[in-house]
Formats: sequence, C-alpha cells, structure tokens
Amino acid sequence: MSPTKKAVWGWAMYDWANSAFAVTIMSGFFPVFFKQYWSAGVDVNLSTARLGVGNAVAGMLVALAAPVLGAVADRGSARKRFLAFFAYLGVVSSLSLFFVGQGQWILAATVYVLGVIGFSGSIVFYDAMLPVVADENEVDVVSSLGYSMGYLGGGLLFLINVLMVMMPHRFGLADAGQAVQVGFFTVGLWWGGFTLFILFWVPEPSAPKSDATPSGIWIGGFAQLKATFKRIRHMKTVFLFLCAYWLYIDGVDTIIRMAVDYGMSIGFAANDLLLALLITQFVGFPAALVFGRLGKRWGPRRGIYIAIGVYAAATCFGVTMTRKEEFYILAIIIGLVQGGIQALSRSYYARLIPADKPAEFYGFYNMLGKFAVIIGPLLVGGAGLLMRHVLMPDNPTAADMARVGSQAARWSIASVLILFVAGAVLLYFVDEEKGRAQAARLEG
Repeated sequence: MSPTKKAVWGWAMYDWANSAFAVTIMSGFFPVFFKQYWSAGVDVNLSTARLGVGNAVAGMLVALAAPVLGAVADRGSARKRFLAFFAYLGVVSSLSLFFVGQGQWILAATVYVLGVIGFSGSIVFYDAMLPVVADENEVDVVSSLGYSMGYLGGGLLFLINVLMVMMPHRFGLADAGQAVQVGFFTVGLWWGGFTLFILFWVPEPSAPKSDATPSGIWIGGFAQLKATFKRIRHMKTVFLFLCAYWLYIDGVDTIIRMAVDYGMSIGFAANDLLLALLITQFVGFPAALVFGRLGKRWGPRRGIYIAIGVYAAATCFGVTMTRKEEFYILAIIIGLVQGGIQALSRSYYARLIPADKPAEFYGFYNMLGKFAVIIGPLLVGGAGLLMRHVLMPDNPTAADMARVGSQAARWSIASVLILFVAGAVLLYFVDEEKGRAQAARLEG
C-alpha cells in the first residue's frame, strides 16, 4: 500500500500525542516536583542520583524487551497493537502521578518508571512504522515532521501547564503544587486522546500466513530475533552506526532528562527553568522541519554532525553559565538541533536496514538508545556525588554545601561531552553505500 497524506499525518500525530509526556513530565514537572515535593529536604545531589537511577531502571527494562517485541511485532503484523499497549500504559501512569502524596518518592519513582516504559516502548513501534508511511525520497522530511509536530503539540500543552503553575488561581486551583498535579493528569488525557489518530489512520502490512497463530507469532519472533543478532554481527555498517548512535544520543537524552534538575542544582528558580524548556519546544518546532529539508538536500549524516557539534558547544557553555538569561540562550541553542538530530538519526538508520524487517531492526535501534539512557543519567548522578565528596571540606558550613553542590553539578554535566565526541568519531567510519547493499541482500 503506497503512503498517503492521511497516513503520514496520522503517524506524525503520535509524536504530537506522546511529546506531552516527554516535555511536561520527563523534562519539565517531574524533576522539579521530585526534588521539591516527593524528595523534599534531601540533598540536591542525592535527589539527582535518585532521579538518574529511576531513568536508568526504566531504560534497562525497555532496552531488554525492545528487540524481542520488535521481532514479534514484525512476524505478527502487530505493531499498532503493541504501540497501543505501551502508549496506554504510559497514559495510566501519567494519570496516576496525580494521586502520589508528598514525600512518597519511591512510589513516585515507580509510577514514573512505568510511564517511561510506556513512552519508550511505544516509540519502538512508532519508529518501525516510518517506512510504512514514507518512501526513501521522503523519509527525512516525514521523520522531521513527526518531531516538529511533537515540539508543537508538547509545547502547547506545556504552555497551558506552565500558565497553570504561574497563575493557579486563574484556573481555579489552590496553589502551584496542585497545578503541577493537574498537569500530570492533563498529559494522560492528551496522550490517550491523540494516540487514536495513528491507530485509525495508519495501515499495517499483513503478516505472512505461516505466522497467523499466536504461538507461530512468538516462536517465529524469537527465531527472527536470533537471526537478527547474527545479521547485525556481520553488518559492519549497521553495527558501527548503532555504536555511534548509542554514544551521541546518550548525550542528547541525558540533557533532555536532566537539564531542569541541573539548573535547579546550580541555583536557578524552577519557573525560570520551565520557561527555558518552553522556549526549547517552540524553537524546536520549525527547526526540526528545517533539519528535515537539510537532510534531504545535504544528506542526513552531515546534518547529524552539525547537531553533534552544536550539542558539544552547548554543553561547554552550560558548564560555565551563571545567569538565567544564559539558560534561555542555551534553551534556544538546544531547540535548534534537538529534533533534528533525533529525526535524521531515525531516517538515516532506515536507509541501512532491510525494508521488510523494520520493527525488528528498530527494536535494536531503540534498545541501544535506552541502554544509552542507562549510562547517561548514572554518569551525571555518579559524577555529581563523586565530586561532592572530593570537594566538600571537613565540617562544612551551609554556604560550603551550597557552593560544593553547584560545583559538583557542573562537573556532572561536563561528563556528557565525552559521549558527543566519541559518537562523532565512530560515525565517521559508517559507509552508507555499503550499508544499503548489505540491507538489500538480507531482504526477503
């Protein structure tokens, strides 16, 4: 079935739907609320470490499951069913955060982990549906359209939620804390409602008749997974790209998830940080579309390199900033490239894999992305705790603790720079033409 505009828009609307969770909860309110409400009174570096562990646990669970689920979904033509399961797991988790009480950081972290599993798990199948709605000539543009819709949709809901926090009485709410809790609830409603577009508008290729029974689907899926492990070991181009992606997307995802927490650790006000995040969303909407056009004109690899360079420079800038205006500048810089590097990585990978096994290969793609999320937050949290121990004087005063906490946070975010440099070096050795040839031989 040839791609249609309705299918393209239905596919892109899922980014509009799930980005509400990514922005309002993962990047925005959850880090703030976790530090100020669920972990109130705890040292800033300890709360950062707790948040890092939560992200790492969620990433590990999704990473272990993604390749198996991708293989099974390909065999059973069940991508939309799996997407719906994980999406609505995330929806229920988002709604549930509304009911978690003050000081219940373990329960909050558990519900959050389930939400991240739902979000990340659904992305495996969302990405695998990209080749269904876009051919090779349009894959960069369509991939970027998805991210741009995510920035716009996530940004619009986040704008409403930020206004609720800043002016709670205008919305009939008691205070900013209640506004944040209601914000969690609105994410669940938004995500659940707009997911219906991809479920109803995007077609799914039929499964082979031999895979029609449930047992055949799972047995065939595990056999296909085993075969894919063997293929990837001998597909040097795919293997190198996945290693490069693993490193640089680790830096991207870690900054997305930990930026607000970092800003709070070095003394910025929560409202200023939420405003900066909002700026990133609305800058990211047109920037992602521009990157899609650049990828089509110059090639996605060159666009990825541009984005990595900007991220490396932004990381260095972030380590030295001291004023909130600098955080706003950083938000603009990140917004220019965040959607672009994600979109072009996804579309570049589509050129390197067999066309008839997208969910299976995107399972590995997302697996590495999630394993990267395990390393990044732990790196940031661990580096902060280590430097706090090294820098803290004996018998510290309150001023010493605040100063050392800020310095340790800066060292922790600086560690992310290593990942961008290493990823760029590995990407240099990826041979796209060889990858296309290998993928063509494995089709069928």
